[in-house]
Amino acid sequence: MPAVSTNDLKNGMTLNLSEGLFSVVEFQHVKPGKGGAFVRTKLKNVRSGAVLERTYRADEKLDQALIDKREMQYLYPDGDALVFMDTGDYEQINAPRGALGAAAGYLKEGDSAVLQIFDGEIVGVELPAAVELEVTETEPGLQGDRVSGARKPATLETGLQVQVPLFVGVGDRVKVDTRSGEYLTRASS
Repeated sequence: MPAVSTNDLKNGMTLNLSEGLFSVVEFQHVKPGKGGAFVRTKLKNVRSGAVLERTYRADEKLDQALIDKREMQYLYPDGDALVFMDTGDYEQINAPRGALGAAAGYLKEGDSAVLQIFDGEIVGVELPAAVELEVTETEPGLQGDRVSGARKPATLETGLQVQVPLFVGVGDRVKVDTRSGEYLTRASS
């Protein structure tokens, strides 16, 4: 694994620390009047999302993790895994639902995603900012019930549950934000 100096850190760089894989969120070089320079960092755990603040001496060596980002197309579910195909060489891989985290709820057959792979293990998934999904189950809205901002639960075609406005019904297509899991708008059919 290549070693990188703390002087060469960049936002988005991934480090392999003893606690796991961490992405650099922000860093700051500090040169106090007395003593040696140091680097103050904010790191985000790639797997859990937990944020960690660390301070390192200037020019300290850390292990850089080389993450392979591959454009993949979701093909079909296979038990407790999802089958993806590499769009470049057509190689298929099985990805456990647990490794995909919440991203599995936004994927339907034929969708593309960028899988982040480290040492043969999936450590992250990059999705588009919003996806269109069909509502498969929700309560009907009552006539005249037009309370501003009122919401009701709805189940989407992937099994994902979101809160939608009262006017959304079964069969409607909705746009959902993949970062927050919130309803954005009704999609045009």
